[in-house]
Amino acid sequence: MSGHGVPRGPEAPAAAPTRPAVLGRRAVLAGAAGLALGGSACGTAPPRNAMGSAPPSPAGLPRPAAWRPGPSDVRPDVKLRAVQLIEALGTWRDGAGGVAKARERVAALGLPPALAGQAGPLLSGADAAVVEVTDAQYGGILAGSASVLVICRQWTRTGGGPVVAGGTTVDVRLAEGAPRWSVGELHPAAPGPAAATLPEEARRVLDEDRIRLPVAAEADIRGGGVHASVLRAMLRLAERYRIDVSVVRSGHPLNVFGTGRPSDHPPGRAFDVWRIDGRAVVGRSTPRALVEAFMRDAAAAGSYNVGGPLLPSGAGAGPQFFTDDTHHDHVHVGFGS
Repeated sequence: MSGHGVPRGPEAPAAAPTRPAVLGRRAVLAGAAGLALGGSACGTAPPRNAMGSAPPSPAGLPRPAAWRPGPSDVRPDVKLRAVQLIEALGTWRDGAGGVAKARERVAALGLPPALAGQAGPLLSGADAAVVEVTDAQYGGILAGSASVLVICRQWTRTGGGPVVAGGTTVDVRLAEGAPRWSVGELHPAAPGPAAATLPEEARRVLDEDRIRLPVAAEADIRGGGVHASVLRAMLRLAERYRIDVSVVRSGHPLNVFGTGRPSDHPPGRAFDVWRIDGRAVVGRSTPRALVEAFMRDAAAAGSYNVGGPLLPSGAGAGPQFFTDDTHHDHVHVGFGS
């Protein structure tokens, strides 16, 4: 049984105790321009958690606001712990680059300095860099362990050269500790190279303004390893909704968290959505009817496994739907073939 007392779907993690009551290439470029002027990275629909005091930014780079969890998040302290690590790893001033300095920034958070060696693309030879976290969603949350998928953009600058936009998704693995949770491992996304040719559905998804893809998810699609059923479902849902995708293949745990069952994400048979029509799935003010309609439409688009923060009610609420703490902040849309 899941944390909400319903049968677990294939992507539902092991049971946890019930608790009381991004962007594609076009969006990245637009975000860089907006942030350089001190504005939101997402135009008229700013990221849900882009609030708080902006961290210091190297001269000439954007000044993104620090990410903060929302009031409806499950264990917001866990998400914040993961995000602060990624922000610290991916942001540095002139002269503070390299692994040694990154180790110092990690140690200042009270975390193992060796984590700097697992930062992957967040560390580079650039003179200065700044990270903005677009969203942080659970890859899994159990009683004493968690996976937080931190979706971020990064801007770097070397010498007097131009600002270069990039980004990644990092699977941050945490364990409960005192006084705060600790981080044990980092698993940055590794999408692989772009394919020489792409099917029509992939090209259409990349060109669709109503589908917003973060850097790693866009690279997944450009790599050609995303199943046609996923691409067709994205396009069908985009006819009715504006969707912000968080994860497709890379950056997601290989197994359903807390189990030995393979996840549908790494083979390219699933995608997650964290925002629908500009409304965060986890947002307290987001209408239940909107999320429920989206989940039903995802099933109608062919998904055998739709997880989210609620169970659709009434006729047609079949076994393909599930809910648990992990999926309180996004809608999972999975395909068996």
